[in-house]
Amino acid sequence: MRIYLESFGCSVSQASAEVMKALVKKLGHELLGLDTADQAEVYICNSCTVKYTTEQKILHKIRNFGEKNVEVIVSGCMPEVQLEDVLNANPEAHILGLNAVYSLGELLLLIEERKKQGISRKDHLEIHTLKPLGFLNVPRERFNPNIHICQISQGCNFACSYCVVKYARGKLHSFPSNEIVQDIRTAVADGCKEIWLTSQDDSQYGMDTGFKLPELLRMISEIPGDFRIRVGMMNPLSVQPILEDIIEAFDSEKIFKFLHLPIQSASHSVLKKMNRLHQMDAVEMIITKFRSRYRDLSLFTDIIVGFCSETDEDFKETVEWVKKYRPEKVNISRYSPRKHTKAFSFRNLDSRISVQRSHYLHKVCEQIKLEFKQGLIGWTGTAFASKYTEMGDLLTRTDSYRPVIISCSDLRLGQCANVEIVASKPGYFLGRLVNK
Repeated sequence: MRIYLESFGCSVSQASAEVMKALVKKLGHELLGLDTADQAEVYICNSCTVKYTTEQKILHKIRNFGEKNVEVIVSGCMPEVQLEDVLNANPEAHILGLNAVYSLGELLLLIEERKKQGISRKDHLEIHTLKPLGFLNVPRERFNPNIHICQISQGCNFACSYCVVKYARGKLHSFPSNEIVQDIRTAVADGCKEIWLTSQDDSQYGMDTGFKLPELLRMISEIPGDFRIRVGMMNPLSVQPILEDIIEAFDSEKIFKFLHLPIQSASHSVLKKMNRLHQMDAVEMIITKFRSRYRDLSLFTDIIVGFCSETDEDFKETVEWVKKYRPEKVNISRYSPRKHTKAFSFRNLDSRISVQRSHYLHKVCEQIKLEFKQGLIGWTGTAFASKYTEMGDLLTRTDSYRPVIISCSDLRLGQCANVEIVASKPGYFLGRLVNK
């Protein structure tokens, strides 16, 4: 069968899509690209339910493909919490449960048999399993052959009032460290140069087993080979108990000095309403200690604007925090209510206020980013040869994960070299090799 697979959402979702692509190819089906998607006999939608805009795009896609008599399979988070919405959009859509990815072959076989027998599409098929999957040590078709996404855990033990992912993925389930290490060993042997450690919250890893993230990072750092590790998002509350150990673990030259620490808001009243249990003085302590140890640290954060009852003063506190700590990147989201969450029953702000605040914060962040990038022109330091671009140039990463494009280089992937940043572009820097 001709199959078009489309994935939405986080890197965990991307990892599951890589596994599904490998399964499709192993079974002898044809994987189509975007340019030939209209020829598909089966459309696999690996869904995400975090944002309303994404949800609406997905519902449109599965409805549209269904109307064209294409068999539709919906996987990912959405069917776990919005099954009714999915089936309203396409009553004939087949459902592949979040933890049933390895059963994709079984589902495709059932669809193929029904097509051969001319059985009506009216009755949709569903496959569900309960045991969390980590996609460890299984074949995958990587979106980027240079990057290996390693899911270290599934689920979360917190209960943010706006978050629907908790309901889709359940409580924290940390995957065994030996399986994670073997998965990364295999990826490095396959030629991967970047390892992305991902989950709903990396710093929660091991809080259900006692074997914590710093210990896991030390094990991974000992794997032989020329590769680098990007530690994914870590929430302030789960960083606090392991702060000293995690900072020490980051000493490894294989770990990018990159901290993704979502605050969501700098107002304590908003954080309380969100049921985010960290205090902003704890966030300050985490950032200060990381920056004291790693002066060239890259700081990313996430912020939700327009959350229920957010006042002008609350928003101002968040803006002032951004101006003070100057993160290199801020993922800004306008709050959108999600069914099944506690915040769904809260009174929402006028959407015009959210739009206005979002636009203002974007301007503030863009100005900070521009000033920061201009300040890095002339910077020299070590960079890691990560991958070749489509134009044949070399993408390198500084120790702090900043992307620097080098032209006409004979560096091998995995090598390190001294580079100078000579210009900045919207998503990267331009650099040149310099002698030590």
